[in-house]
Amino acid sequence: MIRDGAFKDERKLTYLNSEGAEKPLKSPVPAVVLDKARDYRLQRLRQQMDKVNCAALLLYDPCNIRYAFDCSNMQVWTLHNPMRYALILNNGPSIMFEFKGCLHQSEGLPGIDELRIAKTWMFMASGDKTDRATDLWADEIADLVRQYGGDNLRIACDTLESSGVEALKARGLNPIAGSPLTEIARSIKSDDEIELMRWTIRVCEAGMARIYEHSTPGKTERELWAHLHFENARSGGDWLETKLLTCGPRTNPWYQECSDRPCQLGEMISFDTDMIGPYGYCADLSRSWTCGYTPMSSAQRRLYDTALQQIHHNLELVGPGVSFAEFNNKSWRIPDPYIPYRYSLAVHGVGMADEWPVVPLHVDWGGGAMSGRFEPGMVVCVESLIAEQGSESIKLETQVLVTETGSERLDSFPFE
Repeated sequence: MIRDGAFKDERKLTYLNSEGAEKPLKSPVPAVVLDKARDYRLQRLRQQMDKVNCAALLLYDPCNIRYAFDCSNMQVWTLHNPMRYALILNNGPSIMFEFKGCLHQSEGLPGIDELRIAKTWMFMASGDKTDRATDLWADEIADLVRQYGGDNLRIACDTLESSGVEALKARGLNPIAGSPLTEIARSIKSDDEIELMRWTIRVCEAGMARIYEHSTPGKTERELWAHLHFENARSGGDWLETKLLTCGPRTNPWYQECSDRPCQLGEMISFDTDMIGPYGYCADLSRSWTCGYTPMSSAQRRLYDTALQQIHHNLELVGPGVSFAEFNNKSWRIPDPYIPYRYSLAVHGVGMADEWPVVPLHVDWGGGAMSGRFEPGMVVCVESLIAEQGSESIKLETQVLVTETGSERLDSFPFE
């Protein structure tokens, strides 16, 4: 049932597929754009390897492998099962190690010079033979680094268990942290990457429109969340990083995952997409609206207007050359009643997932806040979470490209 006088915002429904809500979205991005983005990303990694004088870069993180080579075999599974990896030799080939039976997944990708079967040494696959499997793996990596690196034995590794690090050290290699290298490489997007990201956001906004279309009393939080999964999956996307959709009293405190609780008429529905979509890019958007399209209560409107103030104020501060410290000094100050319920950060980077940098909210700024500045080509998310004791939470977030002259919002799904 929808209350008399409820206002259904038809603007939001225009984000459904114009060919019909029951059809998946089909990407208009030309193949040449994807190929140019692939080339750019691999060169970004090689440039960072030069800067830190690395002979090799070893990647296990599926998002980093996707960034380097655009191969995406069983990404969620391999997030916790290190069964495949990539090795980029600074003065040599780029090699993709796929687990047995999956080599065809990476065939024909332009950034891969060689395909090999991965040597798996995780305990699940090796059991009491793990030490032997680790030795075989480390021997192959060390041989390649010596072959192409000469006297340079520095190898950057993104995520590697300590036993793997020790095995490489035992063979004379010098493992260093690879995450600073990959995070900095990924932080500056090319125009082609932005075109791919725009499409992911388009798919995400269609999923948000589906959530909105079904935001009626009696629908459970999980039912609403499933609409974003559905749109993402059928339109070529990958996964959702979280399950952050709640309604009514479950919106506060934040970070409760969606449940089987039915949404009630007039309650606030708040969510954060955290969607890894088509081409592997992330659409990280947040919105809040009422169940059943009812007008907001005075309390809901007050909180919502406050969240919008934070978004718009901080959005104006994002621009090229602005240091994170300068941003913090000028950022919107959250009123005292909302501080205990605040979000922990004001801005964070985004690309193929949440990425460097993270700029804390002014309340949480301190000696541990990172140095740096916004640069053209960065994509960041500007965040707001507003709530007070006993209230619902309003969650808003927009995705922003830093340009040569300022910034540009990449999402356009309407606020209330």
